[in-house]
Amino acid sequence: MIVRHLGVSEYAHTYEKMRNFTDARQAETPDELWLCEHPPVFTQGLAGKAEHVLAPGDIEVVASNRGGQVTYHGPGQVVAYPLLDLRRRGYFVKELVFRIEEAVIRTLRHFDVTGHRVAGAPGIYVRMDDPSGHSPLAMSGQTLGSAPNFSGMGKIAALGIKVSRHCSYHGVALNVAMDLNPFKRINPCGYVGLQTIDLASLGFRVNSDEASQVLADKLQASLG
Repeated sequence: MIVRHLGVSEYAHTYEKMRNFTDARQAETPDELWLCEHPPVFTQGLAGKAEHVLAPGDIEVVASNRGGQVTYHGPGQVVAYPLLDLRRRGYFVKELVFRIEEAVIRTLRHFDVTGHRVAGAPGIYVRMDDPSGHSPLAMSGQTLGSAPNFSGMGKIAALGIKVSRHCSYHGVALNVAMDLNPFKRINPCGYVGLQTIDLASLGFRVNSDEASQVLADKLQASLG
């Protein structure tokens, strides 16, 4: 896998490059992993609803063909885009999502933070009162098909994928040390009142470049 650290890259430009790369790739094209940071932008996924964009103000809202709903990208957030031939790798999108989430969990563990999955809500969450604790989440009151239970949790990583011709693009965003206020202008991922956090707000001082490198390493290991 070819790993490219793109630095600061406009979302719309990166999105266009991902689509072009995927459209042009051949059976022998090597997979790539792009890591970058975006200037402030809201992105609206295919499932996105306008009512979840509450007050964008001066921040642009860009429509995207990834899965999921609205999220925010900005400085202090590491974004990773695995551009993979899933047929060649031998797994489908559900397993891809699991492998990406696992890489984020391992990245957080590197910094002594415990990441959790929440049933029915892709992405990674952290227990806000005990970010390094390993006790399982309390799922009381949650039944099959019910709304996800975010009690006591903050979302630290959002995920959205697109698959075209058996090839994936888009990816995952990990909040490291960013201005979290723009998340208050939306219902993150379409959930009213969902709290969004970063490593800094949990008391973990991590350099974005270090977080980017660790995430790249964990993704390469997890994606196989």
